[in-house]
Amino acid sequence: MKTISVFGVFVADLCFISNAIPEKGQTILGSQHIVGPGGKGSNQAIAAAKVNGNVNFITKIGKDKNGEMALTLYKELGIDTACIIQDPNYSTGVAGIMVNEKTGENAINIIPGAAGTLTNDDIDRNLNFIAKAEIFLTQLETPYKVTSYALKKAKEKGLATILNPAPACEIDDDDFKLIDFFTPNETEAEFYLNKKIETEKDIKSASEKFLKKGIKNIVITLGEKGCYFANKKENFFIEAFKLKSPVLDTTGAGDAFNGALAVGLSKDLDIKEALIFANQVAAISTTKQGAAASMPSMEDLNNY
Repeated sequence: MKTISVFGVFVADLCFISNAIPEKGQTILGSQHIVGPGGKGSNQAIAAAKVNGNVNFITKIGKDKNGEMALTLYKELGIDTACIIQDPNYSTGVAGIMVNEKTGENAINIIPGAAGTLTNDDIDRNLNFIAKAEIFLTQLETPYKVTSYALKKAKEKGLATILNPAPACEIDDDDFKLIDFFTPNETEAEFYLNKKIETEKDIKSASEKFLKKGIKNIVITLGEKGCYFANKKENFFIEAFKLKSPVLDTTGAGDAFNGALAVGLSKDLDIKEALIFANQVAAISTTKQGAAASMPSMEDLNNY
């Protein structure tokens, strides 16, 4: 099985759960408060490891309690921590997450902390770990110039690259050509094309525009509608996985999808099989609360 190198952010999630997300100027009483591991890169590394992916994670954390929480969890899951930099000058990142317990919807504010100070030198120090991997997975929570540099280095080393463009921010035109798999959700796809995506025709048209930018494969995730895949040879919709349990919390579902997609590709599944697998992992993650805590294991999948 191929090794997956994940570059991204770890933050401690401070989760506030109530029957609504407060509006401007509003105070509401919540029902639950959970502190746990988060950050898109970390969530995706955990999602991949929990479905038996072979993962190393590149990030920067502080020398504090939140940083120790991350390292303890990674060691338990068998994630290679040799690429994790601990910097005593910065605190580990945190995220405040408001969750509506009736719908599972969320609103998030992220402070990257130590991970916000990642540099190209940090990538260079870990090039041997990237070179040993076959799949490189990243997002847009790390400083953009460093993410761009990491993608270039991964392509130079011959890795298949996956960019999950979250949170959406401007991407240099040249960088689109470095992306083998681009995995926006509908909102993120709208951001890059500056137009609404509502119908099946809109989704297909959007995918063609992304392919023209130089991306090899486009995967638009569609929540409860599944996902859409396109490259120059083929395109198809994949329906959402049918759940036996109610949706409790959609936090981290996109991360579950991306981590599982990387694992599917690392096991040399064909693209349709890899996407069905990713859809299944993402769907089951919504039946539990939290982000990293909701990532399903192979046992969870087998029970379905």
